[in-house]
Amino acid sequence: MKHMGDMLLTQPAFSEIVMGNTSLVRAMVEAGTRVVSAYPGSPTPEIATAIRSIPGEQRPFYFEFSTNEKVAMEVAYGASINGHLSTVFFKSVGLNVASDTFVQLNLLNLIGGMIIVLGDDPGANSSQNEQDNRHFSYLSYTPMLEPADPTEVYGYYLKAAEMSVTMQKPVILRLTTHVCHMKEKVSFQGWTPQKHDDTPRFNPDNGDYIPLVSRILPLKQKALSNLPLYEKWSDEAGLNKIDDHGNKEQGIIVSGLPYLSLMEVLDSASVKPDVLKLGLIYPPPRDAIRSFLKSHQEVKILEELDNELEKEIKMMAFDEKINTVIIGKTGVEDWIGEYTPDKVRAILHQTWPKMIAAKTLSEDNKPYVAKRPAQMCPGCGHRSAFHAVKKALKDTDITVADIGCHTLGFQEPYYMGQILLCMGASTAIASGLTLFNKTRKVVAFLGDSTFFHAGIPGIVNALFNNHNLTLVLMENGTTAMTGHQDHAATGSNFNGSTDKIPVRQVLEGLGVKNIHDVGAYKQAELIDLIQKATEEDQFSVVIARHPCMLQFVRKQRKKASYKQKSVTIDQNTCDRANECIEVFACPTFTRKEDGVIEVNSDLCIGDGSCIQTCPVNAIVR
Repeated sequence: MKHMGDMLLTQPAFSEIVMGNTSLVRAMVEAGTRVVSAYPGSPTPEIATAIRSIPGEQRPFYFEFSTNEKVAMEVAYGASINGHLSTVFFKSVGLNVASDTFVQLNLLNLIGGMIIVLGDDPGANSSQNEQDNRHFSYLSYTPMLEPADPTEVYGYYLKAAEMSVTMQKPVILRLTTHVCHMKEKVSFQGWTPQKHDDTPRFNPDNGDYIPLVSRILPLKQKALSNLPLYEKWSDEAGLNKIDDHGNKEQGIIVSGLPYLSLMEVLDSASVKPDVLKLGLIYPPPRDAIRSFLKSHQEVKILEELDNELEKEIKMMAFDEKINTVIIGKTGVEDWIGEYTPDKVRAILHQTWPKMIAAKTLSEDNKPYVAKRPAQMCPGCGHRSAFHAVKKALKDTDITVADIGCHTLGFQEPYYMGQILLCMGASTAIASGLTLFNKTRKVVAFLGDSTFFHAGIPGIVNALFNNHNLTLVLMENGTTAMTGHQDHAATGSNFNGSTDKIPVRQVLEGLGVKNIHDVGAYKQAELIDLIQKATEEDQFSVVIARHPCMLQFVRKQRKKASYKQKSVTIDQNTCDRANECIEVFACPTFTRKEDGVIEVNSDLCIGDGSCIQTCPVNAIVR
């Protein structure tokens, strides 16, 4: 296999095994994309990994990680109305943050074209919910394409770019977790580098860019009138296809990844239904659907999460007096989780039991897989901080979590962060918990990357409205949970060095008077500061600072300057208090059947943050 960056810029046609996120970047290159922006998050961060593999001076487009998703959307929009084909990509819940901007885009003329890539997450593999982002299309009248595999990711992006540039409207490309991450051999077209005319083309005469009250209704009317054009385009582009098995009694309408699960299930079926696979899922292509319904007696709608297609298709059939029996979701489980082959098999067996067998693997034959809960890495400063904060607070005090590695503090044995909502929400939630509260202290946690993403408004509000709480700002110098991307305080961005925007100086500039700063490994000092801060009758911040050790060790290894270190247990001193394994809970400690505590030297990085936790000083370097 070629180096990824070389592969992405290869000019002759070729084939390569790649994941969906990588094939997307190749499509960006071929389509002449000029500006790409994002905020990191699963399942799409490998898009940036592929972009990074292209050396900056050879990269045919500009890329940035923006401060949050709303800003990323607005950067891409600004580039588009200046004449450049732009793309913005998000994690599953990312469009929530950008929706205030997004819902207006389809009313405006995006002369350069704009692709919005969503990484949806059926099954909530890495998200706090499994929301169905297809609703955003219906909300904004924005067309949405849904590929099923890396080959379609590549092809659909090229088609979406063509449609977006032609219509001067945004187009959504909806990927899901396994479409992003699956690999297959993709045949790529040839590519000829183009010399782009980067003359700024923004002109207010290109469109009505001021959506004021008097102008909204004509803009909405135009957006609605475009929907039939998208449907016609999808038919002409061949996005909707039929697998004809000669079965005019039974048919299935499906899109995206569930189509692949369906194909796997149908391999073992003696009688196969006809299948209409939709590439355009909003607006639903009425001609293709109408024709399919009229030619079948029964049609099953197979779709993950909500029943968006089912509702549209049933309304269409009712309005046009089509007598086909349409079978949608039949139980609560049909609305939940990924449509894996096992799940699709169960759904189809319930629908047509004579066609599809119930299951392929009995419960008795399923292999046992031990539970493996997520946990903080060895040496993580968050663990040390939680160990100290827990000692500083009473069991009745309230702690509020935020999004990041430190979210894992809610687990045993720390139980730090009893409430969680979304990025940047902890300070405002904690503010609400302080109202009419005279007896229980309230402590909120916030990471440094989330601080810049969405944390500042909650802090401003706490100051503005004089809320009495303590914010523990967990500063580890990176966006750790999503792959160690830079943020505004790191001194670098995706494209090189930049001026730091220090967290403490921002807090001081906002007017926070009580700021305490301490290394997260200094547990005794941290305990004292937390106790002092929670006694202050005003908003206070404790910055618990320590670099992400996973990132730090990786950097040292790349420099060939890292030497594996470890602590050990002095068994003559150890009194089996189990503080190290039950209270501090670093995963490097293991307890044998006879109660002896040992250190897994393969995991231990020798940071020594655990030494101070042993009441008899049995942990030694």
